[in-house]
Order: sequence, then C-alpha cells, then structure tokens
Amino acid sequence: MSRIQSTFSRLRASGRKALIPYLTAGDPDLPTTLGLMHALVSHGADIIELGYPFSDPSSDGPVIQRAVERALARNTRLKDVLGLVKQFRASDQNTPIVLMGYLNPVEHMGYAAFAEAALSAGVDGVLIVDLPPEEAQEPKAILRAAGLDTIFLVAPTTDPGRMERICKESSGYVYYVSLKGVTGAAHLDIASVQANLALLRTHTDLPIGVGFGIRDAESAARIASVADAVVVGSALVSRIALLKPEVSYTPAQLREQIALIAAMRTAMDAR
Repeated sequence: MSRIQSTFSRLRASGRKALIPYLTAGDPDLPTTLGLMHALVSHGADIIELGYPFSDPSSDGPVIQRAVERALARNTRLKDVLGLVKQFRASDQNTPIVLMGYLNPVEHMGYAAFAEAALSAGVDGVLIVDLPPEEAQEPKAILRAAGLDTIFLVAPTTDPGRMERICKESSGYVYYVSLKGVTGAAHLDIASVQANLALLRTHTDLPIGVGFGIRDAESAARIASVADAVVVGSALVSRIALLKPEVSYTPAQLREQIALIAAMRTAMDAR
C-alpha cells in the first residue's frame, strides 16, 4: 500500500479528513521550504503538495505566480526540488509528497529519468496541471510503472463522460477544482461543490480532494464536511511571502507564520 493510500485509510478509520497544504519549493529559499514542510506536518498536514517552479504557471493566480517568480529568481530547478524531497525523507518517512506543476520541466528531464529520480527522492505522486488525461498515456504509464500515483484535475465545467475518463486515469486521489478560474479566486459555493462531488463519486472510489478558494478555517471545515481532503494553496503561500530569503528561521517562527494550517486542522476535526 502506498503512502497516499495508507494515509487516507488511516484517516478514514478515525473519521477524519485529509489536510493537504501546497508550497512553492524555493520560496523564499530551499532551506526555508524544508523547514516549512516539517512545520506543516507538526501543524496537522497529512499530505504535502510541493510545487516545482515553471516560468508560465498559467493556471495559478497572482499569489502563486509571484511565489514562482521568487523561486525562479533563486534558480530553483526541478532537480533541486527532488533534492529537497530527499532531504525531507531523511527525517520523515511517513508524510506523502505530491509534486505539482507543469509539463515542460518534466519533458525536459525526460519521463523515465524524472520517474526514476522522483521515486528515488521519495515522491509519492505527481499532478501535472497542463497534462490532460487524453494526452497522458506515455507519461502515466512510466510514472505508474515506477510506483508513482498520477493525480488529475476535475473542473466544475467537466462533463460526466470526461469526468469518468479522468477518474479511470487517476490514482492516489482525484483533485476537484471548486471554482472556475485560477488559484486564489474568492467565491466558494459549497452546495455546488457537494452536488458535483456526488456525481464524481459515481465514477470513482478514490478519495476526492477539493482545492481553490479555501481561505480560512471555516471554509476548510465546510469543505471537509463534503470532501475527503482539503487542499489549501494561495491562503498559505500569501503568508509565506512575508518570509525573507537567506534568513535562518527557527521551527517556532515557521509554525507561527503558518498558524492558519493548525487552525484549519482544528476546525476540520471539530466539524
């Protein structure tokens, strides 16, 4: 059983939902990202989505775009992100890591080389935002053969037929985008999310994570009442933007900066 599967199984047995925060690797720098990863786990994160920087993050809103720009300004590359995961694994063998980003850096490295390096580093799953399942047969086969989960996005506008195909191509979990638009958009319609998740569940037994538009503890708890996992990105990254590069932050300082995650964990468990 993979780390992702065992995590969801453990949470299901205890009646809890997964909390999945997103970080842009290298923002403000790689050592701080490593400290933030450990801080997130201490605050109750169950899975970490780790973004690898790319110069054209077309699905991301301004908060994550600026984080990517900061990481790229410090020359953060995909191989550096894989090295970061390997460092994390030196002291954490349990928390699943999902790499999230765009196709170009993976194609540049080569699918087979990327899969081998990701597995060796301790990555558990891959979510390539601009890789639709219709075009994913070769990379999916290579990634799955290496034991890496392939996670795909479902949007509110996805029709039932394509929804079924996306579910068949997915492993680990399915990522439902709660809003039309880019990351960091504001409006969150819980009733609409609930209706779409009910339809999605007719096509898959995989856990369903919901992201986009989750900004605070209350919205996290509301999503947790209808989904298997809550994914938080821009609300967290906007707080990390206040950290400075090449500053040695203590674990306590990092936990304080991302206290939002602890508040979300508490609210989700209470709900």
